[in-house]
Amino acid sequence: MDNVLVLVRHGQSEWNKRNLFTGWKDVELTPEGEAEARRAGKMLQADGLKFDIAYTSALKRAQNTLEIILEELDQSNLPTVEDEALNERDYGDLVGLNKDEAREKWGDDQVHIWRRSFDTAPPGGESLKDTAARVLPYFEATILPDVLSGHKVIVSAHGNSLRALVMKLDGLSREDVTRLNLATGVPIIYRLASDGTVMTKKELVA
Repeated sequence: MDNVLVLVRHGQSEWNKRNLFTGWKDVELTPEGEAEARRAGKMLQADGLKFDIAYTSALKRAQNTLEIILEELDQSNLPTVEDEALNERDYGDLVGLNKDEAREKWGDDQVHIWRRSFDTAPPGGESLKDTAARVLPYFEATILPDVLSGHKVIVSAHGNSLRALVMKLDGLSREDVTRLNLATGVPIIYRLASDGTVMTKKELVA
C-alpha cells in the first residue's frame, strides 16, 4: 500500500493577483492560476500518480484548481468531498484590503504577525491556530484514515489551511511555521507510514 497524500494550494486567484486579503471571499482563478493548475496536473501525471479520492474546500478557487488537475489526469469523475473545514483562514476585517495599504495603516510588523504568526488573529478573523483547530480534526477523522487505508488522496486547498497540515505532518514549531510559505499550484507529495508519520516528501516544481 502506498499511503499517498498530495497537497496542492490553489492556483493564483483574482485577489492574489491584486494583492488583496481574500480569506473566505469566493473569488475566481486568474488565467495564470488556471495555467498553474494545469501544470500541476501534468507534473502529477508525469510522476505516474492517479488518485482514489479528492478533498477540497467550499471555495471555488480550490475546487476549480482540483477540477483542472483531474482533467489533466483523465480523472474528472473522481469521488470528491468538499468541506469548509479546509477553507482558507478568515482574515476578518482585513478581507478585501490591499496588503500594502494594510502595512501603511498598521505597520509592517503588525501585518506580518497577522499573516504569519501562529496564534495572533487579525481583527474579527482567525489565527493560524484557529484555522488548525478546524483543519486538523477534520484531517485526522476523515482524510488520514483514507490515506492509511492505502488510498491515494489529493487535497486542493489554501495557503493557511495547508500550512496547518504541513505544520503537523512535518513537525514544525510555531517559530518554524512563521517562515513557511506555500506557492500556488505546486503539488507536495507525501508518503506516510502506517502510523501516519511521514516517510518521504517531495515537491513538484516546474
